[in-house]
Amino acid sequence: MYPVHRLSQRLELRELQADDADAVFAIYGSDAATEHLSCEPRTLDEVRQIVTRSIETAKATPRSEYALAVVEGSTGALVGFGRLALDPHQPGGATMGFALRPVSWGHGYGVETVRLLFALGFEELGLHRIWGARSPVNEASAKAMARAGMVEEGRIREHVRKGGAWRDSIVHAILDREWTAQRT
Repeated sequence: MYPVHRLSQRLELRELQADDADAVFAIYGSDAATEHLSCEPRTLDEVRQIVTRSIETAKATPRSEYALAVVEGSTGALVGFGRLALDPHQPGGATMGFALRPVSWGHGYGVETVRLLFALGFEELGLHRIWGARSPVNEASAKAMARAGMVEEGRIREHVRKGGAWRDSIVHAILDREWTAQRT
């Protein structure tokens, strides 16, 4: 499916554009924003490569990854990045992730972003299950995922290697019927 365009009350989920690289760098180049992610901060050149690759893979048929810009509707500013990745080993399933610019934290954008990703996954892609993993100490992400309707399912031990050490991840998921029940 291309192009993706979803709206919520305050946000827009859309395809990445080449001129988004600097705004995405404010996320992936930030120590604060990447503290709980599975990657170390990236350089601007690395972020440009990620954005370019995401733009190129967006037109793949079939499409298996949706790396998308999260834009504030009133200002047009890129405030975050959302991702759905279809799992070839789990038909009807996808992993999701999101990250916001630190200046956008505390405004409820995480919950809105997750709900936009669910709308895409369940309503447009016909998925059955969407799951995501978070750092055990990332309480803001835990709250956002719970408010969006995800259920905490458990812990993956030593799932991510970051900063030279292994870190566990906490898994959250939502099923299509749970999403539908929320919407009605």
